[in-house]
Amino acid sequence: MNKIAALANRVPVTALLLTLTLTTTACSRFNSNGGLSLWGIAILVLDVLALIDVFRQPWSLGKKILWVAIIWFLPVLGLILYYLMAGRGKSNLT
Repeated sequence: MNKIAALANRVPVTALLLTLTLTTTACSRFNSNGGLSLWGIAILVLDVLALIDVFRQPWSLGKKILWVAIIWFLPVLGLILYYLMAGRGKSNLT
């Protein structure tokens, strides 16, 4: 029952990330001149924030490396997976 409650708490973040995913897949991350588009910058900022959050967690080094790899190689999907399935607890720095 606690797992269902924990997943229910993540629904708003998931809905936001799903909306962002659908929006970003409809257009390119790069402009015609090769520069990042607004959505590309938003994904980059969210990925960096997620990576910082990974390093703040009291996990083993292996688990941190795994989540960093997932977020790094799958920028949009990695964000969604991280916020849905990471099982984040309190960070060390709070």
